[in-house]
Amino acid sequence: MPGNANLDQPPAEGVYIRGLFLEGARWDAKAEVLAEQLPKQLTDVMPVIRMFPNQTPDEGYTTSKTGLYRCPVYRTSARRGTLSTTGHSTNFVMMMDLPSDKAQKHWINRGVALILQLSI
Repeated sequence: MPGNANLDQPPAEGVYIRGLFLEGARWDAKAEVLAEQLPKQLTDVMPVIRMFPNQTPDEGYTTSKTGLYRCPVYRTSARRGTLSTTGHSTNFVMMMDLPSDKAQKHWINRGVALILQLSI
């Protein structure tokens, strides 16, 4: 998260992204971790996120990293699409590691995902 960064200028490295919606959880701005949803609130707007380029290992990537939830990012809240040549759904964008104080399984059971576009 950029904190006090000047969002009018591009970062020296990486990119700022905004407009993501969190489904199945909410973002706790004070603790800067995922938190339980509030009653009757289906989605939460994520703050601006700064992403850095890096290489992810092709094999052996573990989801047991403490303090992170490996969150799927989808284009729409439908979370389905046709399979592409890569074997992924055409609706799937990428995985994003989000800070968490709970185990990975906790958020998987709640179906937590980031969404680029909410259904109308």
